[in-house]
Formats: sequence, structure tokens, C-alpha cells
Amino acid sequence: MDVVSTPQANPNKALWEKGDFTRIAATMRESGEALVEKLGISRGLDVLDLGCGDGTTALPAAKLGANVLGVDIASNLVEAGNARALSLGIANCRFQEGDATDLHDLEDDSFDLVISIFGAMFAPRPFDVAREVVRVTRPGGRIVMGNWIAKDPTFVAQLLKISASYLPPPPEGFVSPVTWGVEEHVIERFASAGVPEDRISCERDTYRFDFPGSPSEFAAEFKAFYGPTMTAFEAAAASGREQVLQSQLEALTSEHNANGREAPTSIPATYLRVTVTP
Repeated sequence: MDVVSTPQANPNKALWEKGDFTRIAATMRESGEALVEKLGISRGLDVLDLGCGDGTTALPAAKLGANVLGVDIASNLVEAGNARALSLGIANCRFQEGDATDLHDLEDDSFDLVISIFGAMFAPRPFDVAREVVRVTRPGGRIVMGNWIAKDPTFVAQLLKISASYLPPPPEGFVSPVTWGVEEHVIERFASAGVPEDRISCERDTYRFDFPGSPSEFAAEFKAFYGPTMTAFEAAAASGREQVLQSQLEALTSEHNANGREAPTSIPATYLRVTVTP
């Protein structure tokens, strides 16, 4: 949900190496493929997928013939991405560890398309993220981000809001990841990287989580494998509120599931799709 000189360079590294995000990513594959199909990717295009996880959008882009580099802050997800590429026989996609706020290993003007779907939005310094993605994008290229939306009533924004309510106040200077879902912030950040406002567009779109089990079983996946929710449960357990949090998540997944409390689980989640042409 980002190359680093030291493990401490980005505090999100430990968070995203916690649990096993591949379990959550598995429920997002169909939407990842559908989004990539919309991007007009052609054979030979050089693509960077930033905050790529284990390849939900990177591998579909490579299947369309692009030369893809996936970069993520979490070493376990990089390993999982390379394993998936190998198992699928995809030689034109590789994954490496890196930090969306400091892509010092990547040269200027290296990519025709930079994608970051629910990835770089979690990096701690958003203005650095904007500067770096603009720097590595070729003139005439594109940047496409997918960002969860602050205060949105749909599933993921509420999941993050519930999880955050169990945690201590963030440190001074912390910028919430979901501010990337606010158009004015998006424009401000890319403008600071030298992009004119008329080259930045935003629209609401939908991702879908598809899980074969019930909503309560899906909530259990987040509890067991999704770093932010795992951290929230640790805090809730310390204050004796673990069952309250469990109930909240089960209610949330049931509320948003197309089948109510029954399996399978199919949950739409609204996000802000940002397109930038530097």
C-alpha cells in the first residue's frame, strides 16, 4: 500500500513488511488488470510501478508488452513480485526495493509511464514523492496515481479511519496518506514539482475487492495480514478493546459487501484516479 540507503530512511518499511499484504492484493487482481487495460499501454513502453506490492498492476502491464520496473519499500513484497513474474514466465518485469520519496537509483526521464496505485500515497513526504515521479518521467509521458480519498464513506477510507482511531496521535509533521485523495493537495504537490495545473486531472473511480469467503472472514484477513490493521489490533488489545475493533470491521465489511453478510465478498471501493502529463 516505494531505493533506500538505510532501512530507517522511510518509517513505512516495517509497516508494510508486517504480515503478508499479498493476501490482500490477491483480492484486487481483477481491478488491477481492468485499470491497466484503460491506460493504453503498448509494446516497448517503459513503465515504473511505484509502491507496486507484488505486482497487481505491474504484471498486467508487462503482459501487454511494456518493460516494467516495480519498486516497493517492502523487501518481502519485492521478493513476492519477482517470484510471481518467474512463475508466470514474464521476463520483461522485475522488482526492486526502493523508496518513493528518494528514487536516487533511477535516472531522470527514464519512463514513459509512472503508475502508483495505493502505493506512493503512503510514503511520508508527499512533496518529495511528487518531485521524484515527475523527475523520472520522460517529457510527453504520463503519471497515473490511484489514491484513497480522505473522509470518503466507502470501504477503504473507513477501514483506515477505524484503524487510526485506536492508535496514539501521529508524530508532529505527519501527513495523512489519504490527503492524496484530495484534489487541491494533489494539484499543490505536483505544482511544486513544476507541473502546470492544466496538466493535472482527477476523477473518481472504483476498485473492487473480491474474496471467496464471507465478510467476517475477509475482515479476519485484514486483522492477520494488513499492516495498518494489525497495528490497530495490537493497540486495541493493549487497551482491552480488541473485540470492539473486531466487531467494527465485521460490520464494515458486511455493510459494503454486495451480498451482505454472505459469501462471496465483493466490495467496491472509491478512489481518486490522478493523471499528470508533465
